[in-house]
Amino acid sequence: MPTLLVAFIVISTVWTALSLWLSARQIACVRRHRDAVPADFAASVTIEEHRKAADYTVARERLAGVRTVWDLLVSLAWVLGGINLLYGALASILAPSLGLGVLFLLATFAIGAVLSLPLDIWRTFVVEQAFGFNRTTPLMFVLDKVKGWAIALAISVPLLFACLWAMRAFVGLWWLWTWFGVIALMFAAPTIYVRLIAPQFNKFTPLQDGEPRARIETLLRRCGFRASGLFSMDASRRSAHGNAFFIGFGKTKRVVLFDTLIAASTPDEIEAVVAHELGHDRHGHVLFGLLRGAVIALAVLAAFGWLSKQAWLLPSFGIAYRDDALALLACLLLFGLVGPVLAPFGNWISRRNEFQADDYARRQVAAGPMISALLRLSRDNASTLTPDPVYALVHYSHPPVPIRIRHLHEAEPKVMHEAESKESHA
Repeated sequence: MPTLLVAFIVISTVWTALSLWLSARQIACVRRHRDAVPADFAASVTIEEHRKAADYTVARERLAGVRTVWDLLVSLAWVLGGINLLYGALASILAPSLGLGVLFLLATFAIGAVLSLPLDIWRTFVVEQAFGFNRTTPLMFVLDKVKGWAIALAISVPLLFACLWAMRAFVGLWWLWTWFGVIALMFAAPTIYVRLIAPQFNKFTPLQDGEPRARIETLLRRCGFRASGLFSMDASRRSAHGNAFFIGFGKTKRVVLFDTLIAASTPDEIEAVVAHELGHDRHGHVLFGLLRGAVIALAVLAAFGWLSKQAWLLPSFGIAYRDDALALLACLLLFGLVGPVLAPFGNWISRRNEFQADDYARRQVAAGPMISALLRLSRDNASTLTPDPVYALVHYSHPPVPIRIRHLHEAEPKVMHEAESKESHA
């Protein structure tokens, strides 16, 4: 068996084993604390809510473990003959061409989507349904999948053609031209999503007049933030989960609140959530994230550029044919081995950003409403208050709610003390 193929199998298996070990830690930790609400939250979280969050976390984690093993089996099936089988079948129908390469890559993505479909169905209609979160009907689920696949096809076909054409036309520097295209797409994506894609799945309506809107408009003016509008999204059609987000650049910026969040939260809590999102904008987290993504994309594509042109790549991966599309797929599979190494670093940056956004919200609306909003979201989304620390360190993009609340509590007395000191000196 080729050396690179053996290495891929071994490393993939190791990453899967580590993922399952972390998952087992998370399940054990959550179940161990299931019957006791943490002392700091005994007055705000009932034992029933705490147990529901624990059971929901365990159910999701078990499903994630199944998906992890399933993904490993699918990857092994591809590299142990599936790639050669699929490409050989398509090559017997089509002559070598860009079209053959694009069709092959689309077919691999389509097969992957179909193979993951049973787990998507189980998550929606078993796990989410069991805990009262699912509101998606079978028809809506099917329509969402069809629309999602259609949009993915419309975007991926021209991009794949352009990428494979660049690999042929520019040879050694194809990756640089591809990177320029990726950068353009990254900066255009928010506007495209807001204007064209999101409305295909959800209805966005201007936020109704009332105390929440008045408070948000006052907050935006106070913070010097300009948005193209305040919107409510009908998230309740599919799920009971609540959230909010900003999206877009410049004049296309939108503030979007889930209708589930509006229905379940007080005006103070809604204002705090929006202030938190404003903190991300004020600290430049979105722009920094794009720039970081651009640098990572440049490094990855440069590696792809070198690796894809090595004559030994495909034979050492057990691939019997030669095609730029095959080389691109091999690069993507190998990058999947690097992803688990980069993910904790990206999560660390994200957690730091969340602390900064929390602190900005605290300074704008005080700690109390932000703490109340975090507790509300934790209860409404059944987020566990007792995650395993190691699991959270590796997987959590947001700090656990207890840690966020503790930071807010610790910051408030410090600010009050500084203010009192200034008054005494005056």
